[in-house]
Amino acid sequence: MPVNFQWKEGNEAELLINGSQYFPSVFDAIRAARREILIETFIIFNDEVGQELKGALLDAAARQVRIDVTVDGYGTADLDSEYIAELEAAGVNLHIYDPRPRRLGMRTNLFRRLHRKIVVVDGEVAYISGINFGWDHLPDKYIMGKQDYGVRVRGPIVEDIRRVARTLLLEHEAVQELPETLASCPPVGESKMRLVIRDNDQHPTDIEDHYIGAIRSAKSRLVIANAYFFPGYRLWHELRNAARRGVEVILILQGRPDMPWARMFSSSLYSYLLKDGIQIFEYKEHPLHAKIAIADHDWSTVGSSNLDPLSLSLNLEANLFIRDARLNQQIHDHLMALIDSSCRMVTPEAADRGRWWRAPLMLVSFHFLRHFPLSAGWLPGHTSRLEPLTAKPREKQRTPN
Repeated sequence: MPVNFQWKEGNEAELLINGSQYFPSVFDAIRAARREILIETFIIFNDEVGQELKGALLDAAARQVRIDVTVDGYGTADLDSEYIAELEAAGVNLHIYDPRPRRLGMRTNLFRRLHRKIVVVDGEVAYISGINFGWDHLPDKYIMGKQDYGVRVRGPIVEDIRRVARTLLLEHEAVQELPETLASCPPVGESKMRLVIRDNDQHPTDIEDHYIGAIRSAKSRLVIANAYFFPGYRLWHELRNAARRGVEVILILQGRPDMPWARMFSSSLYSYLLKDGIQIFEYKEHPLHAKIAIADHDWSTVGSSNLDPLSLSLNLEANLFIRDARLNQQIHDHLMALIDSSCRMVTPEAADRGRWWRAPLMLVSFHFLRHFPLSAGWLPGHTSRLEPLTAKPREKQRTPN
């Protein structure tokens, strides 16, 4: 079932910074639901955030709201059976994307992850973000809580977000009865939006293509904050071209990474980017989990897609691309404040340290990444699927640390 979306007028967007803003907004929407809740997420933890999510879903189920929650088979592999059983018993429809058996205790479903973070309530309000349901998206409370972003949207764009969530369920025959339509969403604001997804069928390069289009057309400024930054040649080349023609290009990347390899790969690019005038800042206060960018004075994007091989070549991802001068300025002001308060500027001298071993790594990596989308299509050799997520006996609970 191909899904092709166009720009839609008449929307409004609210920027949500970190779980401290995102979770209360999502949970309030769930508590107000009357007919339908659709959720896609990479991770649910059974912790303070997961418990509040469960409570809101149980209350909605008691009101006879139709609920479909889809999680990833890698990210949510360890959700305990008691948590699942409570939702099952209440009538919540739980699905798991591409579950795979463990081998020698290791998860084997490393690729083709459901990495999208989507919430749609009653076909009236929707959320797109990079935020999972867990404690580690609360940087106000935990030093290793992640800095991240989402948007709450209303207007005609909600119909497209609902459609893409329904399509995943229907393509995999995960549901037998799913309401076909809800009332159409009237215009409510001035934002122009387009939903863009990445999959391994009809839309393998759509998100990357939209990034490249914005970079090519930028005239004054580009600001990208991205957690796992190791793009392929096309995107890297366009960033350098933008800086060469006088566009102010700023990258905000991880300085306190949750996964050390992420910074190692990103830093291998620093020298080559800096010499063309691109400014690089490392965010030091918390792990950076952002997937957000602005171009010039009205274009922005928020969503789940990193700029790395997993997101650009393998995962199922979803980003909103938004034309809204007010939102663009809000994101710009926030990111500039983040640079001033919590970032360290990368200098050419610092970037050159260890260049003797990073240069060969970059050469090999970029040669590989140029052909990565094609070769990744061969591995792993299986068809991804959705299955019901059901409680299993004697499953150990995961305790966050």
